[in-house]
Amino acid sequence: MTTKAYINRTYRSLLSDNKLETFHVAVRETDLLVRAERSLARETRDLVLKHRLPLERYIQDHPDFVEHLNPVLPDRLAPPIIRTMIEASRKAGVGPMAGVAGAVAEYVGRDLLAYSNEVVIENGGDIFIRTTFPLVVAIFAGASPLSGKVGVRVDPRGTPVAVCTSSATVGHSLSFGKADAAVAIATAASLADAAATAIGNSVSSKADIGAAIDVGKNIEGVKGIVVILDSKIGVWGEVELTGIT
Repeated sequence: MTTKAYINRTYRSLLSDNKLETFHVAVRETDLLVRAERSLARETRDLVLKHRLPLERYIQDHPDFVEHLNPVLPDRLAPPIIRTMIEASRKAGVGPMAGVAGAVAEYVGRDLLAYSNEVVIENGGDIFIRTTFPLVVAIFAGASPLSGKVGVRVDPRGTPVAVCTSSATVGHSLSFGKADAAVAIATAASLADAAATAIGNSVSSKADIGAAIDVGKNIEGVKGIVVILDSKIGVWGEVELTGIT
């Protein structure tokens, strides 16, 4: 497994806090922005390898795993990270790879808590958060006039928590919808990631936002939802929105 050069992602500057050290770790497709009490780049890279290697080996042995767009059967012999992805996809009704970025962020993030009491990890728009102070995660929604103008306030009493985003107009993740941003909040990052995909897949027009929120709020474990398409926004659950200037 080799590292790759960090590719600038402009939305990353929109994660608001100035109390922690910030560093990047990139290992193949995994491209993390990490914030912690001190720079832990070496430790983070080791943890990425720890969790990526069994993931890669499983995919090598089960090459069709990445092609599934619907939930797959549980595999009690699979590595823990794979079992987590399978369970999240089952709850959200999507393929297991829909939760991979969130799963990596959470597995690495939880292990990093052994080195730092404060950990924020962003992996392709999917964020694992454990802090003792409040912060605001801005929502990057492509060309929407609301992009970068609203954010989700994260209360430290509710962490660890995950804020994950699926978008049909930002990034390279597969989406069958047209949402500029479909945000899901949950305790488990793999679940939030998979749920955001399911919610985003349900948005083909502004008229679909309410129905997409209904999809998300019926996914076990989802605590909050934000959906943005063009100038329209829908919100449900344990979400405290805040304006960003």
